[in-house]
Amino acid sequence: MQWSEIWDNGHEPTESQIQEFVDTPLWDNLTKYLQQTYNVKPKLFYSCCSMEKGLWKGWNVKYKKSGKSLCTLYPKQGYFLSLVPIGLREMNEAELLMSLCTEYTQNLFKQTASGHNGKSLAFDVKNESILNDMKNLIDLRVTSR
Repeated sequence: MQWSEIWDNGHEPTESQIQEFVDTPLWDNLTKYLQQTYNVKPKLFYSCCSMEKGLWKGWNVKYKKSGKSLCTLYPKQGYFLSLVPIGLREMNEAELLMSLCTEYTQNLFKQTASGHNGKSLAFDVKNESILNDMKNLIDLRVTSR
């Protein structure tokens, strides 16, 4: 079942309902990490975007620090998608970091087109290695100036 079929625009889910739907410790790991490391709170938003066969439609969870987007999480049954922006300021360091990342992340980085603001990497977060790559990219985003 799709997330957007359960929670429509008029019914905002709670954090525990999202956690129950995603049903993976990776969600808890990342959300606790973001909240404890960067002292940021999740913000729920509803997206009507129907790109990618509705993958982005429905409630999502955004994390921002000092006006800068850290990531946006899209609940899926048994896993989640995470959109991590890599700005132009972080691009050179992100390219250097790729040699330490998983093959999945390296391929994702190569295949993601660059725009005028950088890249937005769309991770299918299904294992700890991918989660660690994401955390490293988010760290890079926070520390860049």
